[in-house]
Amino acid sequence: MNRSTVTHARWSSRLTYVLAATGAAVGLGNIWKFPYIMGENGGGAFVLVYLFCIFFIGIPIMMAEVMIGKFGRQAPSRSARLLAEASGATPRWSIVGWFGVISGFLILSFYVVIAGWALAYTYYGFSGSFTGLKPDQITQMFTQLNAQPYALMAWSFAILATTVVVVGFGVKDGLERAVNWMMPALFVLLVIMVLYAAQRGNFQAAFDFMFSADFSKLSWKGVLVALGHSFFTLSLASGIMTMYGAYLPDDTSLVKTSVLIALMDTVVAVLAGLAIYPIVFGHGLEPGAGPGLIFMTLPIAFGDMPFGQLFGGLFFLMLVVAAFTSALALIESSVAWLVEKRGFGRMNAAITAGAGIWLLSLLTVFSLTGAPWAQLEIAGVQFHLFDAIDYLTSSLMLPIGGLMTAIFIGFVVKRDLSQRTIATQVAIYRLWRVSVRYIAPFAIGLVLLQQLGLMSL
Repeated sequence: MNRSTVTHARWSSRLTYVLAATGAAVGLGNIWKFPYIMGENGGGAFVLVYLFCIFFIGIPIMMAEVMIGKFGRQAPSRSARLLAEASGATPRWSIVGWFGVISGFLILSFYVVIAGWALAYTYYGFSGSFTGLKPDQITQMFTQLNAQPYALMAWSFAILATTVVVVGFGVKDGLERAVNWMMPALFVLLVIMVLYAAQRGNFQAAFDFMFSADFSKLSWKGVLVALGHSFFTLSLASGIMTMYGAYLPDDTSLVKTSVLIALMDTVVAVLAGLAIYPIVFGHGLEPGAGPGLIFMTLPIAFGDMPFGQLFGGLFFLMLVVAAFTSALALIESSVAWLVEKRGFGRMNAAITAGAGIWLLSLLTVFSLTGAPWAQLEIAGVQFHLFDAIDYLTSSLMLPIGGLMTAIFIGFVVKRDLSQRTIATQVAIYRLWRVSVRYIAPFAIGLVLLQQLGLMSL
């Protein structure tokens, strides 16, 4: 296959790329999940293991994905095919790119619905809807939101439509402009919320929960949790880093930017915990993980705190910003493929991809609202279509995609090609290559076995 004649724009600077990639990595799950699993698995002890996993698994796989994009300068599947052909391998290795694009497309179909929750709660917060409500009333508010299909459609459509418009304007006029103000805004909102939580909550209890190094809590299961989160938190195997790598300026260091993105992603997750848990512990609330903490626990506290109307709204606005930067990244690969393969203009490609994602999102909407046709039963196990898509992507497609990337880059791509594309010191390159060929595949394999229920600790 000849190199496509489509030439994509490049990021204006290394900083813009770092902001865009960090925005892609930082998402809703990052904000509510990392602080909790950190506290439940030994705090500082877990952080040490997590950073080790980031260094030897997350960053090497991120560099591998960015390398594919930087070499091919096309959508993920086409870039992987070009790299395979340049290495004398079968072009069927384009499946590495395809797997990521499809994963990202499916993930975005339910992600926009969850982001729609955040947008709805931003309105609830600023309008004072949390004020004076009891816990059962807050729970009822969330239940009622998920019982109204048209409301869910409207909130998720607002997120997706905005995403489509921004991406439709292109790399420089759309993506760059968005991340250049949204990522600084996210950091500012985080700092404001941390300061507010420190004043109005139990900061010491939150700090102890998150950072006290308790190695007795760090079981082998906790190590596997660190392994899994180090992989998923960086938005790997979803087509994002490969696509963003295609826009990378030629003189940008893959090593330095990948390390910086991983560090910034971790800092955001820690700051999110310091914004959430002082409020949780200060009001005697249960620090449970997942959406329940954000949408059914924190509103109780905001409804009872001084300036809770303002800061409740700001908190959920922060979630919307985090979700939006991830949505931009998740749709970009599909848009780029339509431009390259089908000859669409950027805006038409964005609208087409957005329409497909919105139609697919209806499976999640009607799963949440309890539509009978969205409930399945296989081998006596009942589940929603939403649960099926979530399990398929998070538990199967992402780790399988990461494993294929490691094998492709570590064993199929010629050494001189990868060394030239990464362009770093020999010692660093050798360490990266060992990680990609041996450490990362082994670790991802363990995560996949656990996800499949084939290994328990």
